[in-house]
Order: sequence, then structure tokens, then C-alpha cells
Amino acid sequence: MTGNGRRRPFPTFSLLRATAVFGSACLLAGCGVLPGATGGSGEPLTVMTWAPDNTRATNMPGMPAMGQAYARWINARGGINGRELRVLTCNEGNEPMAAAACARRAVQEGAVAVVGSYSQNSRAFMPPLEAAGIPYIGGYGLTDDEFKSPVSYPVNGGQAALLAGNGIQLADACDRVSLVRPDTLTGADLPQILNTGLAQANHRTAVDIPAADDAGEYTQEARLARARAGEKGGCVTAALGEYTANFFDSFRRLPSDGRGVKVSSVLGSVDQPLIDRTGGVNGPFEGAYLTGWYPDAGDPRWEPMKQVLREHAFADNRIDPADTGVQTTWIAYTVLTAAVESLGDEEVTPGLIGRALDRGVQVDTGGLTPPLRWRYEDMLGTPSAPRSVNHDVTFQVVRKGRLVAQKEGFVDVGPTLRKAAAH
Repeated sequence: MTGNGRRRPFPTFSLLRATAVFGSACLLAGCGVLPGATGGSGEPLTVMTWAPDNTRATNMPGMPAMGQAYARWINARGGINGRELRVLTCNEGNEPMAAAACARRAVQEGAVAVVGSYSQNSRAFMPPLEAAGIPYIGGYGLTDDEFKSPVSYPVNGGQAALLAGNGIQLADACDRVSLVRPDTLTGADLPQILNTGLAQANHRTAVDIPAADDAGEYTQEARLARARAGEKGGCVTAALGEYTANFFDSFRRLPSDGRGVKVSSVLGSVDQPLIDRTGGVNGPFEGAYLTGWYPDAGDPRWEPMKQVLREHAFADNRIDPADTGVQTTWIAYTVLTAAVESLGDEEVTPGLIGRALDRGVQVDTGGLTPPLRWRYEDMLGTPSAPRSVNHDVTFQVVRKGRLVAQKEGFVDVGPTLRKAAAH
């Protein structure tokens, strides 16, 4: 199938309710619940937000915490259509069993949606949601299933959009590019996506440097990446997820050779909290080029979210408004609210929320993304991401220790992704 072909989304699953009681789910997954601040007409609307916490790998405690803050804010305003928003939280633990347990508890507790969550274990959590017809709104965008499942409603373009955008961003800034990426089946697709972006400016292809996706140090890969970036004007970009910081730590420890190679990555692998932890203006990311999904954290379009956090999460140090996971969760809850409000006085069920989104509810995110809508004609239609509806990215750069816009506005990488899919 070519990149210009369209794949019709899978048919919507009928709504099923699980009847088994999974008594061990909460013990496995560390689930909690936030009681609503005020009552409303009708039963509370129950949703769930999950993410890993207190693990040895990636931790995203700010995402469930953002969901809790949003509930306090919306309930203080009378809820959604007068209905109290009840947010369940769950520790996904970076483990398939825990992720599946979170999903089963969402079914058991009568959740009408899972909102703004983070997990690499979509093969474990998606089947229970699909069986119950529970929408997965605004997941972080880590897995292929988030862009293929009929119950998934992604709000960003995932890693593919970032890599395509990174290629476009680096084409004008770098003479040669070295790409350090995971030595996995998924990682093997990344060079083609990056190269398609580079090719838009007739740039030569990147040097592909596979690396372990869980190493403590990357001295050998860092040395090779710098050498292959050329004598002058070269760039090294890395997309190793949570281990990107380890790579650039090894990179900055290399003895100086006068090359002046620039560094680059994508949001999610590198973000403002990581830049702060690694020394800010004196750290390895000063001057780095980064491709993101959303405007930089200092953009005034984030002010409504920051105001909610000031009023309803001012003492919660789990939430950093510059964190991409927190930002994605805010956008995901914006989508949930728009979908529920579109139902008016109808009973709110998972099936009706999914149907409202499928039939074209348009969500205004205040300019943080383009208007979001999940009709057939809004979808990208590539084989790897048929349900992608937002393929815009932003170009950012680290200046004086802060991520700021390198280029104003969004860049649509949809055509680039279609070209990459055609090869």
C-alpha cells in the first residue's frame, strides 16, 4: 500500500461490560481515586489516568496528578454538564501485568474513558479497553496501537511525527547528521523517517548508529556518532527515549576535538525538566535543536493550564508544566470535556463518547494543537498510523538553558510521513 492510500479505521466495537471482579487489580497496579469536589446532576463521570511511578525506568507521576488537578478545577466550576468528574489513578509500573490490571480496573469501576495516560505496554492494556469499548483519549503516543486501535484517539503524531520533523529541522542546520537510535525492530524504522525529512531539502541521508536501548553509558556510540558527523557543521541526534540522557552524558565526556558538533533530539527523549537536571545553560543540551509536538513551555497558550495548576495543584511537586506528559494530559482532558459536553443531557457512556468523537466533535485546544477531529477524512491513513489526526510539530532550540521556539508556528509533517510510508 502506498503512503497516499487511506485505510478505513477499524469498525467500532460494541459496548461490553466486564462482569468478573478483578480483586487483585488494585494491588498489582497501585490504583487510587480522587473524590470530586462538588456534586452534580446524575452520577459522577468516572475516568482513569495511568502512568508509571517509582520504577527504575521512565516515571510519569505528573500525568495522573494533572488529571487530579483538572478534576478539582472542573468540579469547582460545576463539573462537566453538571456531572462531577471522578478521576481514578493507576500505577502502570512499566510492566505489562500492571498495565493490564489498570485497564481491567477501569472496566470494573465503570470508567467512561482512559485519559492522558502513559504506557509502553499497549498489547497488555488495549485488549481490555477494546472489549469494553472504552475510549483511550490522548495517550502519550508511544506505541503503534495508539494510532491503530479503534478505541484510541491520539492528540499528537507520536514518535514518527517527531522524527520526520527532526529531519526537516536539521536539514537546514547541519552538513551531516548521525542518528543514534534503539537497536530494535521499532528503532529500525526511524532512519527512513528521519531521512525522508532530510530529503525535503535534498540533504544526504543520516548515518545510522544502532545502540542498546537500556545502556548505562554509550561512549563507543558517542565517539562513532561524532566522527561520522563530519569535520565541520555536523549534528548528532539521538532518540533513545529515557536513555537519551545517558547517551548525551557519554557524548559530553568525550575529549574535545574541536569539531563543534551540534546535538539534537526530540521532545519526550529530552524536555525542559531533563535540561534543568543536567545543568541548564552549562549542560550538554545548550544550543540543542529539539522537535516537539506542542508550543514551547513559555508560550502564552499554556497560561490556562498554568492557572489551573496555580489554583488547584500549587503544592503538588509531581507536576511540572514544562513536562510533555503533563501537557499531553491537559490536552486529553480538554478533548474529554468537549466530547461529554457535546452529548448534552444524554446518558454518558463509553460508547457514546466514542461515537461523538467518531462523528466529528471538533476540539479547540486553544492553539496548543490544530483543531482536533477524528472523522475518517481527518485521519492520516498511513499503514503504521491510520488514526493519526495531528501531524503538526514545532521546532525548538535550547538557549540560556531554556527551550524556546526556533521557528514560530507549526510544521505539518503529514506529507513527509506519507512519503516515508511509500518506501
